[in-house]
Amino acid sequence: MNKIYLATMIGCACLSATASFAAQSMDDKIVVAHRGASGYLPEHTLPAKAMAYAMKPDYIEQDVVMTKDNQLVVLHDHYLDRVTNVAELFPDRARKDGRYYAIDFTLDEIKQMSVTEGFNIKDGKQVQGFPQRFPMWKSDFKVPTFQEEIEMIQGLNKSLGYGIGIYPEIKAPWFHRHEGKDISAAVLKVLKDYGYTSKDSKVYLQTFDFDELKRIHDELMPKMGMDVKLVQLMAYTDWNETMVYGKDGKATPYNYDWMFKPGGMATVAKYADGIGPWKPMVVSDASTKGNIKLTGLVEAAHEQGMQVHPYTFRADEGRIPAYADDFNGMLDVFYKTAGVDGVFTDFPDKAVDYLSEQKK
Repeated sequence: MNKIYLATMIGCACLSATASFAAQSMDDKIVVAHRGASGYLPEHTLPAKAMAYAMKPDYIEQDVVMTKDNQLVVLHDHYLDRVTNVAELFPDRARKDGRYYAIDFTLDEIKQMSVTEGFNIKDGKQVQGFPQRFPMWKSDFKVPTFQEEIEMIQGLNKSLGYGIGIYPEIKAPWFHRHEGKDISAAVLKVLKDYGYTSKDSKVYLQTFDFDELKRIHDELMPKMGMDVKLVQLMAYTDWNETMVYGKDGKATPYNYDWMFKPGGMATVAKYADGIGPWKPMVVSDASTKGNIKLTGLVEAAHEQGMQVHPYTFRADEGRIPAYADDFNGMLDVFYKTAGVDGVFTDFPDKAVDYLSEQKK
């Protein structure tokens, strides 16, 4: 779907920078530590989560994938080669597409790997995705299990007296199902084992896969006696974020276009307590200083009683949109003008500090 049609499809109005939705208490706004304090330490490592915890966000995110021996690990991608030395340790284990999938390795094998800042391969060399962040291959970081991270957060809640929640994402459930693994049932079991069972629990469970979200809501949670808050992550169809396998075994992209049309949020709200859109789905990239163009997505979601937690807010060079002067200015636009309920950020300290100032 062409992004320039987003506003038209959901019937929005463009607002000036001084306009906003009905006044909301800033006390209700939340901060989600995106992959931990990933602006400062390698994403999804326990040190990055401990650092995020010390910054006192409301929630800390976990991306969850499954191993060959049915263990749950915290890793943003369902492959290992973007953040680990898997290619060096296991050079013959890549699939035909050249990627090393977590589902092809046991937990013991994954624990042998070192984790670093995310990188891409360019001209045969590793190029760090965010050059100003923690240097690649320094210190020693590992891939944690889902249980290890929950236990650390719950342990810190006990020792420090805070009530910081978790915000797990079930990664590519469509892929895991195709590989014969029910990752959603496994994630729910772990959540239940650690006491996250109701909407009062400090947890949001998210996925990009709408069909799986419905399955979790309609089948898995009732069967397990659970009712946690669910969030529908939003993508554009051409991202290939979610794939659908046909009877011939071929995968085609799931069509997200309906979510942006009138009535889309009403359908999502039958199964979800909130949505997680990409920032430009909320504030158009065509916005300028003094002329913020809102898509209307937040209003449409709020009309259905859903929370809106967009991603991802970064303070790195080149990551501040043209309509804001700085990181705080970007937060101003989203929290105040757009009226979002929370943000995912690699720099949780900055967002926590911002909200603290607003509440004075």
